[in-house]
Amino acid sequence: MKVFFPDITAKPKTPWISLGLLLLVILLSNPAFSQENAAAKAPEPPKEKKEKPDYSSLPKDPRKATILSAILPGAGQVYNGKAWKVPLLYAGFMTDIYFIGYNNKRYQTFRSALFAYDDGDQSQFPSLNREGLVRNVDYWRQNRDLTILLLLGIYALNLIDANVDAHLSGFDISDDLALKFEPNVGTFAASSTSMGLTMKLQFK
Repeated sequence: MKVFFPDITAKPKTPWISLGLLLLVILLSNPAFSQENAAAKAPEPPKEKKEKPDYSSLPKDPRKATILSAILPGAGQVYNGKAWKVPLLYAGFMTDIYFIGYNNKRYQTFRSALFAYDDGDQSQFPSLNREGLVRNVDYWRQNRDLTILLLLGIYALNLIDANVDAHLSGFDISDDLALKFEPNVGTFAASSTSMGLTMKLQFK
């Protein structure tokens, strides 16, 4: 009786390269791996460059008008040929600055009166108790803060107005344009008529 013993010195019949190819085929057949590999190899789409707006066709440059108004309020309006807006703009500034000072003065008066009340001196406003003084302090402080915000709003409006006027500088508003409204009578059937209004834009 013969006993068979495996030859441990013999080389394996399956080469390592075959085993590697087998693993590669298995990985490539996996959908998830294939998608990731395709996504990795796919070229990235070119980034679109943002085109800067072209203001060369406009008589006035909106950017320049805005910068001028930012440096000196009203300068953009003068650049746009709308100098008549400058007095209105500065009238708004001066009025608001006056009310800022007035509200701040009243706030400081009631604030000092509140401190004096806490120290035992009630001579400044004898008809008001502490709650009344606190209400006045809060009221005038709120008014002062609102007028400061209004001042910032006027400044922002100055910038917006200069920018919009420069954008509209290329819009034709000459006397060669005419807008007219005329009555119009139409007939839908032999027994019915309709009346309306027609708007006509004429170029002379």
